[in-house]
Amino acid sequence: MYLMGLTGGIASGKSVVARRLGDLGAVVVDADQVAREVVEPGTPALAAIAAEFGDDVILADGSLDRAALGALIFSNPAKRAVLNGITHPAVYAASQKQFAAAGTADPAAVVVYDVPLLAEGTRADEFDLVVVVHASTDTRVQRMVELRGYSRDDALRRIGSQASDADRLAIADVVIDSDGTLEETMAQADKLWATVTASAESKHR
Repeated sequence: MYLMGLTGGIASGKSVVARRLGDLGAVVVDADQVAREVVEPGTPALAAIAAEFGDDVILADGSLDRAALGALIFSNPAKRAVLNGITHPAVYAASQKQFAAAGTADPAAVVVYDVPLLAEGTRADEFDLVVVVHASTDTRVQRMVELRGYSRDDALRRIGSQASDADRLAIADVVIDSDGTLEETMAQADKLWATVTASAESKHR
């Protein structure tokens, strides 16, 4: 199995690249989806969140009130760190199970871990390749305002709450520049796939 870590800040184009690699044949493990699954009702992580943050973050049906939790942690780094201490290990363990399952199903699989917070804590050295999808702050703010309905201030706050561009680029083996057109970004993803499949084949031999 060949394991790629794919990361990028909010509105960087990371999800576009992940979808493209999936279309080309990669097994994509979406860390955001895993993060939703590990806090479903009845999970240890949700119980730990309720114990730490109170019943106000739990909805009547027993599920997580993401809006209430988000309001608590968004501007409070200490509370965000506590939440990350609960969720990150659970996401990591669940993701590892998916990697292992993909490798068992196809020992020559190329597995792409689509993870927004790779620079914030996931161990980059566990991957055969770390790919960072990068766009300038101006481009990302424009996308968030035009495509997602954020105000400029909200967009900048969300960008500021994540790892810096410098931190992400420092762990990159490959950088995909998504400041250009969608076609240009796709072409870089296609080129990456050709390189990675060649590497994966030599690793599997």
